[in-house]
Amino acid sequence: MPEEPQVPDCAPTIRVVAMPADTNPAGDIFGGWLMSEMDKAAGTTAAMRAHGRCATIAIDKVTFLLPVKVGDEVSVYTDIVHVGRTSMNIHVEAWRRTRYGSASQKVTEATFTFVALDEHARPRPIEGT
Repeated sequence: MPEEPQVPDCAPTIRVVAMPADTNPAGDIFGGWLMSEMDKAAGTTAAMRAHGRCATIAIDKVTFLLPVKVGDEVSVYTDIVHVGRTSMNIHVEAWRRTRYGSASQKVTEATFTFVALDEHARPRPIEGT
């Protein structure tokens, strides 16, 4: 039997409550909304690591595991897995917790690739690489 995923042992990069305006026609939270929250969290991590502006250039291996419901608290965790000369890969996991519960469940994960940008929106080296 597969092992249950464990909530990352760090603070989430962002935490947000899913609202009724974020639903799809089935009444679940729209996957695009969840991807947007993941991109915000990964972008925050990328900008901090690169000490400046970064842009998403790819999202790889998106896996939706469970639906998110209205009122769920969504915690998004990020982890830099690779830093190159101008780009980096960030693993992102989103976890849900029901409004009145204490247990969390992983709902999706993906790998985001960001490139550091200079003042002319061209790739620039990432400090410390």
